[in-house]
Amino acid sequence: MAGDVSGTSGLGSEPEPSDSMRTFGAVVQALREHAGLSREQLGEHVRYSKHTVASVEGGRRMPPPDFVERAEPVLGDTGVLRRSVPHVVRKPGLARWFRAWAQLETEAISLSTYECRMIPGLLQTKAYARTLFEYELPPLDDEQIEAQWEARAARQRLLRERPNTAFSFILDKHLFLRRMGAVEVAREQIDHVMEIAELRNVQIQVMPLVAHCGLHGPIVLLETDDNCTYAYSEGQESGQLISDPKVVSVFQRRYARMSAQALTPEDSLSLLQQIRGDL
Repeated sequence: MAGDVSGTSGLGSEPEPSDSMRTFGAVVQALREHAGLSREQLGEHVRYSKHTVASVEGGRRMPPPDFVERAEPVLGDTGVLRRSVPHVVRKPGLARWFRAWAQLETEAISLSTYECRMIPGLLQTKAYARTLFEYELPPLDDEQIEAQWEARAARQRLLRERPNTAFSFILDKHLFLRRMGAVEVAREQIDHVMEIAELRNVQIQVMPLVAHCGLHGPIVLLETDDNCTYAYSEGQESGQLISDPKVVSVFQRRYARMSAQALTPEDSLSLLQQIRGDL
């Protein structure tokens, strides 16, 4: 899920800015205003648009090295920017709208995921995830891609670090048929899913290419240790944690029906081995 900076599917979203990025941006803004320059004027000096200047000042964008070098002479040449930029780091966090759900994940006794768009973030390999990131719009730079992967990898540790949590995945067959980069990426991803399926606390089922009650879209459910059940719904650049018992109940019934319609875990592994062999 956006933003692992990501949500459950793993689609990217801009990570929440770090304190150091906000602080650096505030310093740039203060120096610019002291110099009597508008964002557009500073942008002309550093050869970036006024929108980029605004993003740096707002802590939403890492300051490019040439931005700092070109900004110093016109902002007083104090050396403040040069000295402080090495300490500016992006926080490899999660999208704001995913944080509440991510916290619940760390406390869940069960987590059930149906996905029809892409391999869920909890099951993605680094190569698969990077392929997703490379198709992001607006494009991500190398540092943003690495931050997103770090956040995703941290979430994936839940599968092994919470052996008493039951993880269930229902994955549409076409997720394994869609080519994501080179053949090696697809093979590695299938191998990884089969490896994770060997964990005692993980159940993976493949949904054949048939009509079923999950055609409305992905479903994610979790139960906490105090036996409260929540659902999560994610779209483009947004996500919603659902606690309404009536809505959660509908999702639970749909998931249960799909689990009955999907291949058994054993047959699912056989199908994955067949798909891998056909690549």
